[in-house]
Amino acid sequence: MNSPTSLNLPMVEPLPPETKRYFDICREKLGLVPNVLSAHAFDIDKLNAFTGLYNELMMKDSGLSKLEREMIAVVVSSINRCFYCLVAHGAAVRELSGNAILGEQLVINYRVANLDDRQRAMLDFTALLTESSHRIEESHRDSLRQVGFNDRDIWDIVNVAAFFNMTNRVASGTSMEPNAEYHSQNR
Repeated sequence: MNSPTSLNLPMVEPLPPETKRYFDICREKLGLVPNVLSAHAFDIDKLNAFTGLYNELMMKDSGLSKLEREMIAVVVSSINRCFYCLVAHGAAVRELSGNAILGEQLVINYRVANLDDRQRAMLDFTALLTESSHRIEESHRDSLRQVGFNDRDIWDIVNVAAFFNMTNRVASGTSMEPNAEYHSQNR
């Protein structure tokens, strides 16, 4: 396999049994091992830290749906112009929503999408947090509460957005390439 980034950091060989099992689960569920995981596999401790936080934020119980969390990932990645995350998480939005148009709208400009008040407020907050986090005030959190988010949900919105702001910078800084399979999924 070609390196998933422009950096020459080879994957640990052989992979530890737990990592190999995790990659096998990815192949079974997704049909691929995401390149972001392969890229982190030069250092198993870093891979485990990355996957642990990702799984906690994106897979565990939350007042946010899986789709809403993926929508946050796409809006953050759109603002940051992160090719890897736009392709990978745009595919996830298409899959979870069953709506290829929504996936494309969020990638290009979420403001043109037909969103309910809750989603619009969530993504407006996400955009402000990404573009100018220092401008966040209580009134912004109150606007989320007014459409039904509780304080735990707001914590999750902030943490998902912050995680993708970090990963966008890692992906862009290393020239991480998305898996080719993502481009044609759920179209």
